[in-house]
Amino acid sequence: MRKIFVLYLSIGVLFTGYSQQNKSSKEVSSSFYKDVTTTNLPYKDLQLLSMDAGIADLDKDGDMDILIANEHRPNILLINDGKGNFTNESASRIPQVNHDSEDIGIADFDLDGDLDIIVVSEDDKTNELYLNNGDGTFSDAGNRIPVTGTSNSVVIIDLNKDGAPDVMIGNNGQNNILINDGKGNFKDETIKRFGEFTDVTQDLTLADIDNDGDEDVLIGNEGANRILINDGNGYFKDQSSDRLPYRATPEETREVDVADIDGDGDLDILYGNVQAFVANAVRQNRLLLNDGKGFFSDITDTHLPKDDNRCFGVAFLDIDNDGDADIMTGNTNGARFGGITPFSVYLNDGKGKFTDATGKIVPESIGGRGFDIDFVDLNGDGIKDLFLSNRGSQDFLLFGKKQ
Repeated sequence: MRKIFVLYLSIGVLFTGYSQQNKSSKEVSSSFYKDVTTTNLPYKDLQLLSMDAGIADLDKDGDMDILIANEHRPNILLINDGKGNFTNESASRIPQVNHDSEDIGIADFDLDGDLDIIVVSEDDKTNELYLNNGDGTFSDAGNRIPVTGTSNSVVIIDLNKDGAPDVMIGNNGQNNILINDGKGNFKDETIKRFGEFTDVTQDLTLADIDNDGDEDVLIGNEGANRILINDGNGYFKDQSSDRLPYRATPEETREVDVADIDGDGDLDILYGNVQAFVANAVRQNRLLLNDGKGFFSDITDTHLPKDDNRCFGVAFLDIDNDGDADIMTGNTNGARFGGITPFSVYLNDGKGKFTDATGKIVPESIGGRGFDIDFVDLNGDGIKDLFLSNRGSQDFLLFGKKQ
């Protein structure tokens, strides 16, 4: 995230808003989710400026652990006991260094059977690569990343089909493609695979939007968004002007997500929009419908509730367990990105039309400065849970209930 200011808070101030909102967290729940933040997260030990969470089995014990990209502070690694109780084992497992950490990618980069980590950073232009020692402890291998940049997004994809995960990085400037040699060493092949273009990119999302069997790239920018179409061999062509309906007013997109919202077998697009650094940008999120071949029409006005949130995180997820893709957004509406704002929930009618259900599905007390939403089973009961990352306010853990 490009910053107007840097937020440094003492641990007492950091969680004041949470304690005032949620004095009886153990008892706060809805019919769908129970807030277990104070009982299951070591929140008193954490000083958080959470930008992103990477959730994966990092110690190979069969449950999901949580890595937090912690802006301007050491990243945090929370280890799961298998029942959704987490301990902070950062100091003993991952190098503790300060970077402007923004986004996380997790994959077995060196193909040794365990999961490694890449974290991209913005202001200090230092992309972090941590290789797993096999036991969930990590060693710094950042010298294997051959590019620097003002970076906000990272995604993982095997572009050249050699079985090794490659890396895409979204920058303020030229976005990057790094090809893996299969041993966790990377070569910069940006220009020949992407071509030259300059954006202020906040998000990269992979999706087969034209239904041809390969992953295309959706780019969310401060300014005009892009669609890059994959030729099937990991080389991309910008077809944005043909495929995207653009607004007549400025757009500043923080995050992009895709889902088949109307059940017709293709992927539709949601843009999470803000007004932060682009003058006169319209905050209203946008919903785009796929025609089946990767050409989109704007159905925002008829299918998505109106909003004036600064929406820094969006996710398609079946939050009410009825079989279709709903929407959750993380919002940060206060002056200078402060204040506590509820997470918004929009429920799908099964045909791609959404209604506002904010406060009805998750406990009303859940709010913050929402930047990331993860929907995964964390306590091993087969029901998906919510981990909500908040920049400068308390992260939340909500266990899903059986319906």
